[in-house]
Amino acid sequence: MNKQELIEKYEKLEGVCKDPGAEIARLIFLEDLRELDEPQKVTVPQLVADWYEECKDDFEISLFQCIYELSEKRNDNELTKFEEWIIECETEPFQTLVNMHQFGYEVEKEKRYIVKIKGLDSNYSILKYQPFNNSWFMGSEQEYEFFKFKHTHKELEEAGFGEVFNSPLFEVEEVEG
Repeated sequence: MNKQELIEKYEKLEGVCKDPGAEIARLIFLEDLRELDEPQKVTVPQLVADWYEECKDDFEISLFQCIYELSEKRNDNELTKFEEWIIECETEPFQTLVNMHQFGYEVEKEKRYIVKIKGLDSNYSILKYQPFNNSWFMGSEQEYEFFKFKHTHKELEEAGFGEVFNSPLFEVEEVEG
């Protein structure tokens, strides 16, 4: 039962007890209930949400196993992005993961990028993706419902375009959604 359901339950009890003291106590209780802070969902990167969804049924065991294997993987330079997130000092990973498990979570919006090849005609300079046939191509700035031209960092890396961020041949522009 959440806070709002409890408030609604006690609002329905108005007039049930004829004792004036009971009604005053109910009103004070409702007032206190409304002032309670509800635990907030945490906001996490997609990679954390992916790990959690894969491991939530055996959350404690999965987290223990991840921590147990960290030092060996770190020594061998075999850390996943999630494991790198775990060892970052700023992320408070244990508190965040436990809060996710208890109160739920939201995925933070990933940055999106438009990738252009410098110096090309604008009709052929934008990196686009067609999900229908899983193909990448160069096209214009024109938006079409069947083609994506705003990509996440992860999408670009997984498709083999991770170097666009470091290459002087490309212009990478961060954009909304």
